[in-house]
Amino acid sequence: MAGQRQIGYACTPRNSFRNQFFANRSPTTMNYRSSGKSHPNSHIKLGIGIDYGTSNSAAAVYDGQKVYLIQLDDDSIVMPSATYIDREFKIETGQKAIDAYIQSNEGRTVELSSEVLGEQRTATGQIGDRGLPEEANTEKVYGQSFIDAGQEGRLFRGVKRLLGNHTETRLMVFDRPFRLVAVITPLLIKIKTSISYFLKHTLNFEIHELHACIGHPVNFEGSNESKNIRALTLLSEAYGYADFKKQTFYPEPIAAAISYLNEYPTTIGETLLAVDFGGGTLDLCILKKGRHNFEVVATHGIGLGGDHIDQQMFREIIFPMLGKGERWHRDGEDRKIETKFPFEEYEELLLNWTVSYILNQNRYTTPLMQRIEIEDNASVKFRRLYDLIKNNHSYLIFQHLKEIKVRLSSEEFAKLDIPELDIEIIVTRSELEKNITHLLEKFRDALIHLLKKSKIHPDDIDSVIRTGGSSLIPAVKKILDNLFPEKVIEHDPFTSVAKGLAIANYNKLGKNLNQKTETL
Repeated sequence: MAGQRQIGYACTPRNSFRNQFFANRSPTTMNYRSSGKSHPNSHIKLGIGIDYGTSNSAAAVYDGQKVYLIQLDDDSIVMPSATYIDREFKIETGQKAIDAYIQSNEGRTVELSSEVLGEQRTATGQIGDRGLPEEANTEKVYGQSFIDAGQEGRLFRGVKRLLGNHTETRLMVFDRPFRLVAVITPLLIKIKTSISYFLKHTLNFEIHELHACIGHPVNFEGSNESKNIRALTLLSEAYGYADFKKQTFYPEPIAAAISYLNEYPTTIGETLLAVDFGGGTLDLCILKKGRHNFEVVATHGIGLGGDHIDQQMFREIIFPMLGKGERWHRDGEDRKIETKFPFEEYEELLLNWTVSYILNQNRYTTPLMQRIEIEDNASVKFRRLYDLIKNNHSYLIFQHLKEIKVRLSSEEFAKLDIPELDIEIIVTRSELEKNITHLLEKFRDALIHLLKKSKIHPDDIDSVIRTGGSSLIPAVKKILDNLFPEKVIEHDPFTSVAKGLAIANYNKLGKNLNQKTETL
C-alpha cells in the first residue's frame, strides 16, 4: 500500500540457491501417505515451510528433489486455521474445532449475564501444563461486559488479521483474557506434531530442534506504521512456544512464485507476476527469472481477502432479509413517529460472529419485539433477525455464504438454503459480482499500483501465477485475463505458499526476526 513500509525482498538469492533450484530436473510434489519410505539416511538436508493462513494452513517438506505436503487434519493436507477452547480450557484445532463449536451450539438459546471484565498484563506469562502461554502479573480492569452463560466453548478463526493491531488485543475465553499468541499456539503445535510424525515415520528422519521458514503477507492488516514488526514479533513468539526454535521469515507471494519456478525450472528470462489472493490479504510480487537466480522487482499488499468478500455478501444478501431498510413507528408524546428501523446498530456485531451474542441485550431485542408486533409484511424479517440473535446463527450464515461462493466459482447460480432462519433463495454469479464490485475494483487497483510502482507495462509480464482461495472467483480471473490475456496460470491455490516456503528454507533464503525488523 502506498506510503506503507513493506516486508519485501529486493535482492538476488544466494549462490547456494542457484545450483540446487534451477537445475534441469523434473521436481515432484507428493503427499506423504503415498510417497513411501524414501530417505533411510537421517543426515539428509531438509527444508520445512509453514503457511499459517487467515482461513487455512498448510505445511511442506523439501529434500532438494521432492516437495512433500504434510497431512495436518485427519484426511486433508489443508487445515482450517481454527481453535476451539471449551469451558474447561480443553482445546481442539482445525476441522475438529469447527465441528466442536457447531455441535455445542445446536439447538441452544443464548443467555447473557453481566460481570466485571478483564485484566491487563504487566509481565510476560509462562507456559502452562496445557502448552499455552498463561497470564502473569496482571491487574484488574473494571468495566461492564456480557457473557453467554450457556456457551460451552469459544471458536477463533481469522486471528491472523488481528496481529497488526496497534494495541495488545485480548480475546475473552469465558472469564479469562487470552493473548493472540495463546490462541495461535495450539494450532502451530498441531502443525509441529504433524511435521515431526511425517519426518520420523515417512522419511526416517530424527530431528531434535525443529526449524521452519514462516510465511507472511507483504503487509499485515492494521493502520499503525509498526504493524508489520508487531505482527512478526507475535508470530515468532507463538512459533517459539510451539517449539520451532530456528525460525526464518519469507514473503508469501514470493514463496508462491518459487513453488511455480520449482515445478517449471526451464522458465528462463521471464518476468513473472505472482498474485496470492487469500482469506485476509492480497499479496503481489513481480520478479525476473534468470538462468541461475531471480530478482524481486517489487511487492505490494493490501488488506483484502475472502473474509472481506464474505462480509460483503452478508451485507448485500442477508441484511435485507433481516429488516435492513424497513420502517417502524413508535408512540411519541402527541403523535406516532415513523422512521427507518435503526438496523445500523446491529450490523457490525452481526458481521463479527465471534461477538454477535452481545446482541442478546434488551437494548437490541426490545426494539425487535416491538417491531415484530406490528405484524405487517416486514415483521417476518425482524422475527428472522430475532431468531438469529437468540440462537447465535451468525457463524452458520457465514458458513453457508462461503459454500455459495465456492459453488458460484463453477456454476452460474446456486441455492442458499438456511432452514434455521427460513431462508431459501437462488443466488446468481452475476448478483455476487455486483455485490462485491467495489472489492473487485480494489483488487484491480492494487495490480495497477504494483505495475506503476515497478514501471512495468502489462505487456511486459510474461506469466501471471494465480494462487490463493479467493483467486478462484471467476470475476477475479476475468480481471487478470483482461489485463494479461493468455498469460494467467492457476497454481496450487491452497498449497503453493507452503511448498515455496519449504524450498526457500532448504536454500536458506529466509531472514530471521532481527534481520526482518532491521529492514522495516
